[in-house]
Amino acid sequence: YAIGGLAVGEPVEIMYDLVDFTTGFMPENKPRYLMGVGRPENLLEAIERGIDMFDCVMPTRNGRNAYLFTSKGVLSMKNAKYKDDFSVMDEDCGCYTCRNYSKAYLRHLFVAGEILALELASIHNLFFYIKLMQTSREKIIEGNFSDWKKEMINKVSLTNKITTEE
Repeated sequence: YAIGGLAVGEPVEIMYDLVDFTTGFMPENKPRYLMGVGRPENLLEAIERGIDMFDCVMPTRNGRNAYLFTSKGVLSMKNAKYKDDFSVMDEDCGCYTCRNYSKAYLRHLFVAGEILALELASIHNLFFYIKLMQTSREKIIEGNFSDWKKEMINKVSLTNKITTEE
């Protein structure tokens, strides 16, 4: 069962209302798929509304544009403040990029126009999304998804963090 055509510019409140309305007609014992929705905060809100699956280009598109999702918000890797920052992108991340490269090096790759930057950023963002979904499942099983969701949205909201990181 799929819901589509909602991530095309309408306010998120309307999208959430339509997801709430539509999931009421979908069997709870079948997978529920929301097409094209990809912001971390939107995924978490949709999960709470009964959605099971998503697809979106956001992790790779944002990665190719030098934006990295982290447990503390979104980083803009072209920002000059990372020029001499040899720390990892996210201390809480175990992806290949974070295990092997620093913010300074990834920034250098983006500024130099190296294709490796796009690959490393995409690897990182996809890992972030996989971890977000894994943790969502764990929190649902533990029975504390709603509290965790609120905490995560405050940390990872795309609209809140890009402006504060630049």
